[in-house]
Amino acid sequence: MKINLGEDQEPEIGLVALIDCIFFLLMFFMVATTFKQNEDNKKNRAIPVDLPKAAATFRSEDASSPGLVITVDRDGHIFLDGSAVTTGALHDRLRDVAAHDAHASVRIDGDRRANFEDVVQVMDLCAFEGLTNLAVHVRN
Repeated sequence: MKINLGEDQEPEIGLVALIDCIFFLLMFFMVATTFKQNEDNKKNRAIPVDLPKAAATFRSEDASSPGLVITVDRDGHIFLDGSAVTTGALHDRLRDVAAHDAHASVRIDGDRRANFEDVVQVMDLCAFEGLTNLAVHVRN
């Protein structure tokens, strides 16, 4: 015997619940996914520098947080912690840093197409002021 419980309705998918689930998954993956940003280039985002490639690199504990970051772009312009400086201003700043801490770390980011002479000039200024804890930033 067949019992009639009313009209036969076709099952339907609740779109509101489905959209809520998809939205929740989308938000979860957006929050859970982190985009790796290079910590070293946060200060130098506006300076387009193509670092030279090295087959082997040495990574020390101090490399993750350098004291000063000096960038030399392909045209030979010098930037100190993201700001354009002249050679004289860089020399004055290096003198101040060396007076406070002779063991301060200095990282030099030189564009691979820059003249080697421009990078050596920056290294000479550091050596002249007694700053010997130098690192040259390269990409692997």
